[in-house]
Amino acid sequence: MALRFIGIDPDTNSGNCPAVWIDDATREILVQGWNPDEETRARCGENSPMPDTEGIVRLPYRMVEIIRKACDEAEGS
Repeated sequence: MALRFIGIDPDTNSGNCPAVWIDDATREILVQGWNPDEETRARCGENSPMPDTEGIVRLPYRMVEIIRKACDEAEGS
């Protein structure tokens, strides 16, 4: 697996906050973020039931540009 770091939350203090990577082999986007509260998880599950192997990740709005960059790079732009 060839993971390429794209970016981290620009407001991080300690370097272990939400972050984004691209898997160059599969072109998949990987995200690290905060776990949602149970109410959010339940509301999301109403539209897309989640098995135990999946989860919801909450990312701050300030990471929109980093997420766009990851999407562009996954598309090969």
